[in-house]
Amino acid sequence: MISRLRGMLLTLWLATLPMIAIAEGTPATPMPTGTTGSGAPATPVAPATGTTTAAATTALAPDALYQQHCASCHHPERLGGQGPALFPENLQRLPKPQAAKVIAQGRPATQMAGFAKVLTPQQIEALVQYIYQPPAKPLVWDEAAIRQSHIVHARVETLPNRPVFTADPLNLFVVVELGDHHVTILDGDRLEPLTRFPSRYALHGGPKFSPDGRFVYFLSRDGWISQYDLYNLTLVAEVRAGINARNLAASDDGQTIMVANYLPPTLVALSARDLSLLKVIPVSDASGGKLSRVSAVYAAPPRHSFVAALKDLPELWEIPYNAQAKPVINALVHDYRTESGEDLPIDKSPFPVRRTRVDDYLDDFFFDPSYNNLIGATRGGRSGQVINLDVSRRTHLVDLPGLPHLGSGISWRRE
Repeated sequence: MISRLRGMLLTLWLATLPMIAIAEGTPATPMPTGTTGSGAPATPVAPATGTTTAAATTALAPDALYQQHCASCHHPERLGGQGPALFPENLQRLPKPQAAKVIAQGRPATQMAGFAKVLTPQQIEALVQYIYQPPAKPLVWDEAAIRQSHIVHARVETLPNRPVFTADPLNLFVVVELGDHHVTILDGDRLEPLTRFPSRYALHGGPKFSPDGRFVYFLSRDGWISQYDLYNLTLVAEVRAGINARNLAASDDGQTIMVANYLPPTLVALSARDLSLLKVIPVSDASGGKLSRVSAVYAAPPRHSFVAALKDLPELWEIPYNAQAKPVINALVHDYRTESGEDLPIDKSPFPVRRTRVDDYLDDFFFDPSYNNLIGATRGGRSGQVINLDVSRRTHLVDLPGLPHLGSGISWRRE
């Protein structure tokens, strides 16, 4: 997958091996390691070799089956890694019979393999019951934990504000090596490496860049955010924003990084300067009674806002990140125009949320060129929803057979 910044700065993801083979390799030495919320290491254990038969594992208890066949991708404590976290709150959209089918047959368009030839139906049913059990200890990753995890490797103000190399800083390849958890920075003209460094485990969601191309931000599935200075070829800061994260977005003003989490169900705003915490936004319905994972968050630069799709609530959120954005008014008024003279109940808190009800959950989406409309879809759905962000409602349905990956969508205007 290749993404583009200001013409020539590119990101290349290398995924030459399937998930099982990747996990079987010896992990590279990670950047300063963190632990899970319960103190367990964030690096998964090695999986089974693939030669184990169902007969050989018949006597294993469900937790032992999980450790042997599932932990390498989903974490020894079910916290998620290359695969998602496995807890009741993460599985609420997946009925138990469907979960058994996924374990047996795998899941299309994902790296989830089927285990019907390795596990008996009884073992699969035991695993289903196991992953739907709540954790032994409550999973907490709050503001205090985020602040405590914050690591500053280098002060930006002490670093030169110019590249330490002669290559064109806007013609670099950022190569993410999924197989051994490293990142290589390549000179785009000569295709020669400038440096190579270890990354956090299982980077995901695509690196994002600061507007000037100096900084690149990485997210790992276990919630670690890393800020790297491309001018000085050095790691600047890290913070753990969650236990199981989905992706991150960067504001076009170079001020804010927004992180989408599966676990806990939050959006986390960080300073783009040093990854210090700005705000934790709990993701729930208006009453606060029903929580939701975040499917994805993206920046909408012309709107000066982040837009987030929710995995367990039929809502779309727009979150302004500076004063140039359209104000958020979560109340009924006679006239939304500021020139009307009406005393508008504008939400002036940092990162307010504008909610839009949608027909179905959105698992991913992309924008049209104006950023006034987006098209999103849900896994297993047969149509895409076109949402107009200005009027906050669905305007069209688009027939979408199959399983589109809408986050990779591109739109353009036809002359």
